[in-house]
Amino acid sequence: MRKIALSYALLVLAVAPAAAQSIGGTYTVSGTNFDGSPYRGEATITETGGTTCTIHWDTGSNADGICMRNGDAFSAGYVMGEDIGLVLYKIEQDGSLHGLWTIAGKKGTGTEVLTPKK
Repeated sequence: MRKIALSYALLVLAVAPAAAQSIGGTYTVSGTNFDGSPYRGEATITETGGTTCTIHWDTGSNADGICMRNGDAFSAGYVMGEDIGLVLYKIEQDGSLHGLWTIAGKKGTGTEVLTPKK
């Protein structure tokens, strides 16, 4: 029983830093489009509440959205011109966000990594 309690305590301590880190800031964007072609740019996340935020991407096309965090999950709905999209990320221990995105009414998904600018 003592080993289980110690293991649980260590697990909680290991997970706590990722959950406590602030998500707000500027990020370098590296992604792939539906056809696999790469794109790059910058994203800015602005926290608006405990778990909510706004996000702006500048990747040659500008997009604006709302976002929400739940533990190591991060999602955003966005508008880019006439398109409406959704992106789902996993927050990694190093603070980067690794995700998949799509656009309503279109087939396929793209990938995207947001890396915090230091």
